[in-house]
Amino acid sequence: MYNLATIMTQSASPTARGSRAPHVHILGVAGTFMGGIAAIAKSLGFRVTGSDANVYPPMSTQLQALGIELIQGYGAEQLDLGADMIIVGNAMSRGKPVVEAMLDRGLAYTSGPQWLGEQVLRGRHVIAVAGTHGKTTTSSMIAWILESAGRAPGFLIGGVPANFEVTARLGSSPYFVIEADEYDTAFFDKRAKFVHYRPRTAVLNNLEYDHADIYPNLAAIRWQFHQLLRMVPATGRLIVNGEDAELAATLEQGCWTPVESFYARAPGAGAASASASRTGAPAAAARWHAARDAGGIELFRDCLALGTLRWDLLGEHNVMNALAAVAAAAQAGVAPAQAIEALGKFRGVKRRMEVRGCIGGVTVYDDFAHHPTAIRTTLEGLRARVGAARILAVLEPRSNTMKLGVHKDQLADALAAADAAWFYAPPNLGWDLPAQVAKLGARAHFGADVPGLAADVAQAARNGDHVLIMSNGGFGGLHDVLLQLLRKRS
Repeated sequence: MYNLATIMTQSASPTARGSRAPHVHILGVAGTFMGGIAAIAKSLGFRVTGSDANVYPPMSTQLQALGIELIQGYGAEQLDLGADMIIVGNAMSRGKPVVEAMLDRGLAYTSGPQWLGEQVLRGRHVIAVAGTHGKTTTSSMIAWILESAGRAPGFLIGGVPANFEVTARLGSSPYFVIEADEYDTAFFDKRAKFVHYRPRTAVLNNLEYDHADIYPNLAAIRWQFHQLLRMVPATGRLIVNGEDAELAATLEQGCWTPVESFYARAPGAGAASASASRTGAPAAAARWHAARDAGGIELFRDCLALGTLRWDLLGEHNVMNALAAVAAAAQAGVAPAQAIEALGKFRGVKRRMEVRGCIGGVTVYDDFAHHPTAIRTTLEGLRARVGAARILAVLEPRSNTMKLGVHKDQLADALAAADAAWFYAPPNLGWDLPAQVAKLGARAHFGADVPGLAADVAQAARNGDHVLIMSNGGFGGLHDVLLQLLRKRS
């Protein structure tokens, strides 16, 4: 970690004052997306500094390894660094001293998505992956397929793909893979981030209500997705989950790009014609689906068998992610058989069913699931893997949507595949968590602090159990606390 005085000294040096590199300063740099922007800016030769309220691993270590100078907090004095451009993360809001000073001084500023679109994506073949679920994994799969095929893609992903160990890179080819988030861009730009990316290939994984802190209803999110469709050229391609009714409704609002659909299993005979007739788009090019047998997962394009996928990833949702990835990679000229072979070596994404440890016969997983659909599919995938073994689920209702209680009625059903469930229930949650999951009966347990929660789970866990910890944040280090307790008793 650098302090402001050190950075100011470096800025004032003769070398820095000479033919210096352009300087960008990033507000909210420790977020996964903005940290990726920082890494890419550094690769382009910019001098990069940044600040955040909480700078911690993995982003802090990734940024420091790149030589990016970090400042703790949002004091106005950091603007004295004299950056040529301030890149403002969407966690910034009016009232923060640095934001108010930036506006008062009339400094040049932009958003992360707009900077990326103008400085990096223009002129490249952008493959954007959008949807409520699966964006990170599908983007990582596509990047790995292109890498394996020698395409050397750039990418910016909201997680850490194990095959790369970084969240972003500039790349050295025309191809750039990006996780296309529908969250708003910045305090001064309330459009979805993805409207800045202008993809040539767009993957639409699914569409459900989320981000209740900024969108009043599902129709508002659907409208944003429709804006994305307006930007994909007629010579490009849409890769769309053919089983998702909300995406079908989005296409009905207007579509000007050929649509390829993917399905968990072979679609009905009328699926392709229905898709073409409802969108009015150019004729759909292909339908992708999968079939399972003892030897693996066979992938198909229409009736043509493409190859057998053999991997260790769990769940039907990952089969859908794989279909979307193979279809998208084909738009970059990668043969499906080659893509399937690459996916056999795909190592997943950190915090997506990541095994954090196995002690005394108890396996502890870390997963990002925080929406009821993601919780359910993650648990079902683990259940398919472990059979009758006990699954102990541990959930932190941390997302803004979860804190607002939007999905509270769906929580109990989402956890149906777990043998027991522990909930982090802080006193300021704002809604009655025990009442909402009462149908789980004796399977439901609650804790108001991380040490107590970890102690309860450690006491209950026994040899052969699988503990699935789910949160879209760090969960107060629960994983490590639990593993330490398991070590002490083993």
